[in-house]
Amino acid sequence: MGKIHSVMSSVDPTKPPRLATLLAWTVTITAVLLGAGVAFGTGIRLVGMLAFLPAIVAGLGTLRQTVFIAAWCLGATIASVLYYPDPHRSDNYTLIGLVALLAGAAIYLCHRRLARNETMARLRFTASAMQREILPPLPQVTAEVEVSGVYDPVDEDKLVGGDVYDVVTGPYGTRVLIGDVQGKGLPAIGAAFGIIGAFREAAYREVELADVVDALELAVVRHNAFATQSGRTERFATALVLHIGPSADPKVQAVNCGHLPPILLGRRGGPVPIEFEDTGVPLGLADMIDQPRRVTAFELLPGESLLLYTDGLSESRSRKGEFYPPERALWAARGVALERVAEVLRDDARAFSRGRQLDDIAILTVHRPAG
Repeated sequence: MGKIHSVMSSVDPTKPPRLATLLAWTVTITAVLLGAGVAFGTGIRLVGMLAFLPAIVAGLGTLRQTVFIAAWCLGATIASVLYYPDPHRSDNYTLIGLVALLAGAAIYLCHRRLARNETMARLRFTASAMQREILPPLPQVTAEVEVSGVYDPVDEDKLVGGDVYDVVTGPYGTRVLIGDVQGKGLPAIGAAFGIIGAFREAAYREVELADVVDALELAVVRHNAFATQSGRTERFATALVLHIGPSADPKVQAVNCGHLPPILLGRRGGPVPIEFEDTGVPLGLADMIDQPRRVTAFELLPGESLLLYTDGLSESRSRKGEFYPPERALWAARGVALERVAEVLRDDARAFSRGRQLDDIAILTVHRPAG
């Protein structure tokens, strides 16, 4: 339990202030208020302002710190009343009672805040652990390619989103999946798990890439049918599915299901986006079109790589609300070692948005080794 608690504590980016810092500020404020009361003859009224100090600490500090500051403020108020009693005795009791009431309320609110933070930390830890157990560790090396990259779930009250990726090697070559399920939270993770399970089975079994995509489509349809029966929201997912055969055949087959197109790296002239005649519709929406999704073929020569990413990268926003421009991604990837491309793009997007991450970010590089 101690290990889990330490992990969950590291999830919460807010750290309570040091007790020495709180004590220094409290003593200073108390001295100022009491000194002003002595100077102006309004000690009781000014010291009553200490009643708000425990409430401030309750929103920032620990329960022990809040109790300490609350006791300090109540003690300072009682001492002030005894030293400078008000002619109306009832006013003295009223002031002490008011400070005690606010101090108790601050302690209660601090307890509720910490309990909620611990609950949210447990949920984040559980959801992130579930998703990381399902997604394969990177890098992945197969007979055809080397797949590396980064995956950064967004850290917010809605937990994590539905970005997925997977690499399956089988009798027909290597199949690579990257996708993004609509929405965030546990419902999105449920749909993502369904897509991952269907991909791992179909990518190994099916000969044709189009049949693999059909299996993913059916998985999302089944998930939505179950979600409807359970009174939950239906989901769709964008996805990009690749098939990479032996190095003797440089052709790569790809089916785009409404996802962002990959970027070819390592070729003369710099990074180049792959163009699709038909970007397709997201998984779960195939009934909206009359024709099946098309398979696009292009060359991936030895020494070249493909950059795959989700909209957590492309939709990163600056302080002015501007989206992360694709040409900036192409420029950032130019001249960077392939094993560092994903990290460089992730860091560049963070710099562009000044650390404001609004969605999961998944970035993969699929590299066909030379020789």
